[in-house]
Amino acid sequence: MMRQLLAVFVLMVVAGLLHGESRDKAILLTVNDAIGPAITDYIERGLDRASDDGAKIVIIQLDTPGGLDLAMRSIIRAIIASPVPVAIYVSPSGARAASAGTYMMYAAHIAAMAPGTNLGAATPVQMGGLPGMEPPEKPAPGAADDNADADETDAEEETPKTSPGNADAMTKKIVNDAAAYIRSLAEMRGRNADWAEQAVREAASLSSEQALEAGVIDIIARDPVDLMQQINGRTVTVLDEERLLDTNDLVLEIIEPDWRNELLAIITNPNIAYILMLLGIYGLFFELANPGYVLPGVIGGVSLLLALYALQVLPVNYAGLGLMFLGLALMVGELFMPSFGILGIGGVVSLVIGSILLFDRESGNIAVSMPLIIAVSVLSAGFFLIVIRSLYTARRRPVVTGAEELIGATGRIAADFSGTGTIYIHGEQWNAQSETPMRGGDSARVIGRDGLILYVEPASEDSSQ
Repeated sequence: MMRQLLAVFVLMVVAGLLHGESRDKAILLTVNDAIGPAITDYIERGLDRASDDGAKIVIIQLDTPGGLDLAMRSIIRAIIASPVPVAIYVSPSGARAASAGTYMMYAAHIAAMAPGTNLGAATPVQMGGLPGMEPPEKPAPGAADDNADADETDAEEETPKTSPGNADAMTKKIVNDAAAYIRSLAEMRGRNADWAEQAVREAASLSSEQALEAGVIDIIARDPVDLMQQINGRTVTVLDEERLLDTNDLVLEIIEPDWRNELLAIITNPNIAYILMLLGIYGLFFELANPGYVLPGVIGGVSLLLALYALQVLPVNYAGLGLMFLGLALMVGELFMPSFGILGIGGVVSLVIGSILLFDRESGNIAVSMPLIIAVSVLSAGFFLIVIRSLYTARRRPVVTGAEELIGATGRIAADFSGTGTIYIHGEQWNAQSETPMRGGDSARVIGRDGLILYVEPASEDSSQ
């Protein structure tokens, strides 16, 4: 009897566990930062987990100022390829989906916003050139008036008026590519394609209510639970198949970024990656120059490996990277081949230019901070100026060690001699040779050396040792 009761109890526990595991759920991912490699990894792994767990829907709660173009496109590809419907929800109130976030909204199966949020301003910014350069000015008022009568519904006619008037060919190409990309996403999801292109070309923005009226988003929801209630029964296209959403009574599972995502977010910051690379190079240099210290080598090796990983996922301009390595090599060469500062100055200039060009700004608004570049360059220049000054001072200083130090030194003659005798110098007894007869106790100055024989001449008493 006891065995039967125990068996029934075990079956009930197993059934309860199976029932709990089989409950349908929704996955909630939270993005509160600029779109970059760490966010890409977080979303892609979240979508993979949702697919493996058989989740009914993935909700990405979004608040972003924009981010890296390459990372954004990777996320969009993952959303389009996801077998689980994806809803992007701009929340909480006061949040935004600017720039890259707008593209992601257009790619999602469901686009939703909380009250008091906004999206738009999707124009690619600061493409090419040096950091701090202003984007090209828009056409002068007279040029704009020439197009005032153009057909506003014709995108071909709108382009001359809305695109930067004096932008170079590369900027125009990038803006046109971005406009075509977001228009294709809008047409795929059946959303307002004209406003999408306007957001790219004119940096237009909309509030949540305006976005709903314009057909840019599908829903305004107070929270994720309200969102799931409103989208229940809607039909979306997932991998070219129509799917009816059933989001009633779903268990909402929140997936937080783990330590891997947080570490990736830190080291893929362009400023951190830049510092890690310099720290790694200098650490290895000092370890090789002074073998046995260990600590500089360990810190340098770890820092350099982390920097190389960060550079792998960031849009690196290899010309800039090459200039940085050349600059560091020239500055190190100054230590071993003093060139009166020529190598050092050339190295600092090469380091500054390489640092500015380190990241490919055509792939997103990402660059090393200019104050950081200036600080590193000033410190490097100051360090090598100190080294050069020390080397120059050392060359002018009299020799104090070795055989050469005896030249010019004075000592006492041990006994009278004419031609060859003995001299005491630095507490040592040396064979001495002189063309002048020498008396014992007199001071003599060394004027030459041949093996163990010192050539001496009489010296005044005030210079004796």
